[in-house]
Amino acid sequence: MVKQRVSFARIVGKIRVGTALFAGLAVWMAAGEGSAREFVAFSPSYPAGTIVIRQSERRLYFTTGTGTAVRYPIAVGRAGKAWQGATFVQGKYVSPAWSAPGVVLRDHPNLSRVIPGGSPRNPMGAAAITLNLSEVAIHGTSASMRRSVGTAASYGCIRMYNEDVVDLYHRVEVGTPVVAIP
Repeated sequence: MVKQRVSFARIVGKIRVGTALFAGLAVWMAAGEGSAREFVAFSPSYPAGTIVIRQSERRLYFTTGTGTAVRYPIAVGRAGKAWQGATFVQGKYVSPAWSAPGVVLRDHPNLSRVIPGGSPRNPMGAAAITLNLSEVAIHGTSASMRRSVGTAASYGCIRMYNEDVVDLYHRVEVGTPVVAIP
């Protein structure tokens, strides 16, 4: 009989990855089950497959065709932190770890520098759609921060309910255009 040694770190690492994956799949399944997406009339000047962030409305639109879009409530950047302009989706991640940007650490020096994916304290939530901007993403949120959706509360990121960011995650591709307007 041959005994195989397995390190504790390898087991814990696999559990974390498995737990994060399971949590992401659970949110994805919940989003597919009971979430009715709101399809609305929208400006035909944006082609299908464009993300449009209307900061004053605290809404994100994903255009689906001539004159229609899926509408989601969002949190936008605080005064002086919100960005405007055009960029594109650079990456897509399920249950990502969060590394606190320097500006956040300056305001909250006791905050953990990294919060693992799947942690209930992770402000990235169930999924993140990173943009071709420095330290800016469209992402989910932790349970304690859900009430911030609909406000100007972030350091520049676009914060969504987890069920909404998972829905959007499945609609967009890397390279999807993103426009933020006042």
